[in-house]
Amino acid sequence: MARFSKVLRKTDIKKRLSVPTGFLSSLPSFNAGGHAVDFQAVDGSGRVWTFRCSIRRNGHPKPVFSKGWLAYVHSKSLKVGDKVQFLKEKNDAGAKMHAYEIRAEKEIKIFGAVFGYAPII
Repeated sequence: MARFSKVLRKTDIKKRLSVPTGFLSSLPSFNAGGHAVDFQAVDGSGRVWTFRCSIRRNGHPKPVFSKGWLAYVHSKSLKVGDKVQFLKEKNDAGAKMHAYEIRAEKEIKIFGAVFGYAPII
């Protein structure tokens, strides 16, 4: 299973989600010479979200999720300090198709100190 999690920053909430370069190999293949790929992920409520991962054409790839990302942020009322996780698992039949899952967690603060995170469905 491939995964990454990230505590959200201002840019992640306002523009796009920057993604660890290592997660690129877990995404569907970019077309030859292409710099973007669309994929779908399901959240805890069963809703399917379509995201676009794009990379720079030259130099360090610096992957980001753009298309669909801000709609997800607004739908879940995510704020700076909240956390998201992307997971990929092979399906039970062992076929070549992969399922992506997205999870969001709200930051819990008590008297201004981070106490932990609570899942958002």
